[in-house]
Amino acid sequence: MNKYILAFDQGTTSSRAIVFNHKGLPVATAQKEFTQHFPRPGWVEHDPGEIWSTQSGVALEAITRAGLKSSDITAIGITNQRETTVIWNRKSGRPVFNAIVWQDRRTADFCDQLKEEGYDRMIREKTGLIIDAYFSATKVKWILDNVSGARSLAEKGELAFGTVDSWLVWNLTGRRLHVTDVSNASRTMLFNIHSMTWDNDLLRLFDIPESILPDVRSSSEVYGLTSGLFPDQIPVSGMAGDQQAALFGQMCIDQGMVKNTYGTGCFMMMNIGQKPIESKNRLLTTVAWKTGDKVEYALEGSIFIAGAVVQWLRDSLGVINTSADVEKLAAMVLSSEGVYFVPAFAGLGAPYWNQHARGTVTGLTRGSTAAHIARAALDSIAYQTLDVLLAMQNDSGIIIKELRVDGGASVNKGLMQFQSDILQTKVIRPMVTETTALGAAYLAGLATGYWSGPEELRRQWQADQVFMPIMKPEETQSLIMGWQRAVRAAEAWANGK
Repeated sequence: MNKYILAFDQGTTSSRAIVFNHKGLPVATAQKEFTQHFPRPGWVEHDPGEIWSTQSGVALEAITRAGLKSSDITAIGITNQRETTVIWNRKSGRPVFNAIVWQDRRTADFCDQLKEEGYDRMIREKTGLIIDAYFSATKVKWILDNVSGARSLAEKGELAFGTVDSWLVWNLTGRRLHVTDVSNASRTMLFNIHSMTWDNDLLRLFDIPESILPDVRSSSEVYGLTSGLFPDQIPVSGMAGDQQAALFGQMCIDQGMVKNTYGTGCFMMMNIGQKPIESKNRLLTTVAWKTGDKVEYALEGSIFIAGAVVQWLRDSLGVINTSADVEKLAAMVLSSEGVYFVPAFAGLGAPYWNQHARGTVTGLTRGSTAAHIARAALDSIAYQTLDVLLAMQNDSGIIIKELRVDGGASVNKGLMQFQSDILQTKVIRPMVTETTALGAAYLAGLATGYWSGPEELRRQWQADQVFMPIMKPEETQSLIMGWQRAVRAAEAWANGK
């Protein structure tokens, strides 16, 4: 087949576009980082205009690099950083404020207030989420309450709210479509995952007018056609939040299958089938995707800081020049020698959900070097993954025998081996590690008949490398106990505020 699928992969630190062929293989990629804004401690913002300009730019670049024309593209699939909140003016198309990023903590005190007022049970039952500044609802309320004139414009129906997928589709379709998919909607803390609709009780609680919300669609359907960016009109036909897209791209389409994506954050997801399970271990219950009339759910554990800890070593500490250098630096020592790094720069995610925790390094001696800190930073990604995996096993009653991995840090062999050792479980890296973009491409291709169905896609998935545990269980247990002690130290610091 001489046609291709274009995937938009709009992430937290960069915008990427990947062209996939009919075998599900990437034929061209383009990527561009964009500016991170930190106006105050704990605040993280993006310029929505820069998100769109970088994403549209890399889309055109990827098609050119592949030696193709827009007429060669059958469909576009979109995957995106979730929870990040954009509100824009419907008439001018201009945002009323910067995008408030999922990592942003400015509404943490308001979240504490909601918990004290006893709303956590209601929100948990309706949305599958825990009250936290991570999700979109409190960010929307903050913009409406703090940006001059925003609330009155919203009440007149002149503003539109969307997560990044909605913002991209709005611009991609010439400002015609204001839509989202069920997976992104389920991350707003405004969406009822049982009725699959925006929830009036939650809209009242957060004082958000329904008129600003996007229409909620399935994850795989033709939403509309592009307008203006390409010479030809291309169907936009697949959409999912980045972690749900990665679960689909990893072909975790059967109940009990698990993947972990190592990106800026780290996100583990288990397919739990067509009935939501309420977590007893502070994991999130979320919508995985909707294809046709079938809704699938997932359990998710969110680790806020994973690959971002490597960026911190590079940009803030200056001990490495490029992110790729961390593997060499960490390999200079056999272990962290008792140094533990809890990278709670944006609080602790699942299963702790301590939004006041901050990063700590424990176990330092005069003999500790930059290599030990680098090793401890990488190890922290594996330890946080273990915490989530144990919670997931407890909730589901399923012993996880294999973990499918993807994302930037999954190419780090040392980290993947340590991950297998700490989990005492098989870790499988696929041939195509761009599973987030691949999931979006698959959803778009299924909607347009480019692929016949899930079974054709399942046959495309191939393992690249399998990591088996080589560390003795008793050694693993000793390391885990040290990690748990380090987390307790980070929590003690937070509780002393």
